[in-house]
Amino acid sequence: MSTDTPAPTASTPDRYVVVQRSDEFAGLRKALRGFVFPMTVAFFLWYALYVILSAYARDFMGTRLFGNINIALLFGLLQFVTTFLIAWLYSRYAARRVDPIAERIHANLEGKGDKE
Repeated sequence: MSTDTPAPTASTPDRYVVVQRSDEFAGLRKALRGFVFPMTVAFFLWYALYVILSAYARDFMGTRLFGNINIALLFGLLQFVTTFLIAWLYSRYAARRVDPIAERIHANLEGKGDKE
């Protein structure tokens, strides 16, 4: 059976270790973590607020805004809106800050990048 991919060489894992230890890869990790960790904390706190208010502030959450729509329903729907907003923000952030670094690392790894 033949394959189109070349057989891995003994140095292949070493290339990845070198990339992992590079300053550029550290910058990629820093850029990714700079968005992911704060956004995760913010969303978790927002979700925890919703759960805590639902459990301990039932009168507030039951306050009708209009018709059968109350604050709890509005907050619940805003959880979905927040999820899509975070995904959209991450997509923009990744395209601007993460993807260019990852593409440079990939190009260098494949031998297509600029050798400095």
